[in-house]
Amino acid sequence: MTTTTQDPNRALWEARARGEQTPDWEALASEPDGIEQEYLDAPGGLWLRPPGALTGPAVLAIHGGGFVSGSVATHRRMFGHLARAAGVATLAVEYGLVPEHVFPSQLDAVTAAYQWLLDRGVTRICVSGDSCGAMLALALAVRARDEGLPLPASLLLMSAWTDLEATGASYDSGSDPFFTRELVRGLAAGYLAGADPHDPLAAPLHADLRGLPPTYLQVGAEESLLDDSKRLADRLREAGVEVRLDEFADQLHTFQMGAGRTRVADDAIGRAGSWLRSTLVT
Repeated sequence: MTTTTQDPNRALWEARARGEQTPDWEALASEPDGIEQEYLDAPGGLWLRPPGALTGPAVLAIHGGGFVSGSVATHRRMFGHLARAAGVATLAVEYGLVPEHVFPSQLDAVTAAYQWLLDRGVTRICVSGDSCGAMLALALAVRARDEGLPLPASLLLMSAWTDLEATGASYDSGSDPFFTRELVRGLAAGYLAGADPHDPLAAPLHADLRGLPPTYLQVGAEESLLDDSKRLADRLREAGVEVRLDEFADQLHTFQMGAGRTRVADDAIGRAGSWLRSTLVT
């Protein structure tokens, strides 16, 4: 495979833009040291427990992939690095993919995993996700608030996808080789399957965000979905939510998947872990 960059994340998206399926997405990250793994059948998922994990709190981690790809397997390493950085046991959850599963199936699956944690006495939970996983994390918090469930302690959103209509100006200004408006709108149409793209649980950018927990957003400054995070941060601030937004220069979508192999991914994961832990330690 010929690439035009030494950045493995950019190389992956350039390869995908050429229609190539290698390298494997999960191969971007190194294997995190010392992570104890335990698979679950119901809810489907994988516990990732770092050495010396805090007793009590947990992270619920939701993978990205545009609702058409991605899994616990693709994100196991990256979420393992996050678990180590935070020192918190992390449950990476599975959900069904398009076209067999469409909105609100994915949100129902992650809500069930959240309820499963609550039922087992886990009262301080950070919900984290990347790309469409970040969309589901935010929608889960909105649903929890509206249905009277205990709110997450915090939200960690990486390269969040929040605008199903792909209206952001960043589609025209970055150097993203893969995520075009046409592609993103196609992914959205598959997920929505006829549902309203302004439904607040499908596209929580349009939700009432008042009362949501502290939220940390990370985004690549060159990715097409940059404005999705910037607009969400603005809306959260307007709603009175404590919010932090970090933009990472020269980076593309979900660059944190290079954890253990690139300095910028390690920096992002380190920042995320420290912030996450601070929201879970009372």
